[in-house]
Amino acid sequence: RARPLFFLDYIGLGSMIPATVEAIVEGITRACKDVGCALIGGETAELSDIYHAGDLDLVGFIVGAVEKRDLPQIDSVSTGDVLLGLPSSGLHTNGFTLVRKVFGVDQNPSVLQTYFPELNRTLGESLLVPHRCYYNDLSPVLRNIKTMAHITGGGFFDNIARCLPSARSASINGSSWEPPPLFRIIQERGQVTTEEMFRVFNMGVGMVLIASPEDVDMIRRSVADAWVIGEVVNRDDGDAVLIEKVSGS
Repeated sequence: RARPLFFLDYIGLGSMIPATVEAIVEGITRACKDVGCALIGGETAELSDIYHAGDLDLVGFIVGAVEKRDLPQIDSVSTGDVLLGLPSSGLHTNGFTLVRKVFGVDQNPSVLQTYFPELNRTLGESLLVPHRCYYNDLSPVLRNIKTMAHITGGGFFDNIARCLPSARSASINGSSWEPPPLFRIIQERGQVTTEEMFRVFNMGVGMVLIASPEDVDMIRRSVADAWVIGEVVNRDDGDAVLIEKVSGS
């Protein structure tokens, strides 16, 4: 629930390419402006003895502030609370190691130029779709959200579990949405189990919100593309996250 204040970056290269650095800084600046955050500085390092020619290392961090009274309260999550999903724009920032293995990218980089009709673009273009920023969508309703999970590394199982008290589980209706074609292609090509797909990828759900039933309609009016994906139930010594009725499985 923190409000972003400022951002700093680090760019490391084997050799300085001004156009590349300019494009990166322009993108960072645009992203910061979109959420009212200041880019206050950073470092650009040319290290030819560390980075290979063409290598690029980009690191950044953001500092925000939140009032103590506005911190999420996991203990407030109770049975009957509702889980809302917000769509992702693609893989976001996770699962690329598995994708490279599934498609053999390291052995044959040209596979990234393969056009997939169901994606209406090449594989490489699909993998480069920018991560969606949820801040502006969620900031008006943050006080009506008990906890929320950004579906990054660890997928549904690890991230949603961190938003729940030990006595509660998240029961997710996997048929409440259809994962985008990219995830189906990855699963079929790599013969990846459905459980592993939900453990590695966001499967089309980039953010999960947990809210009281009485706040759901208001949140959905404010965040137009949010939809109900499940509810909080008593754990009864079961798993913290249960995914049932997965579409297509």
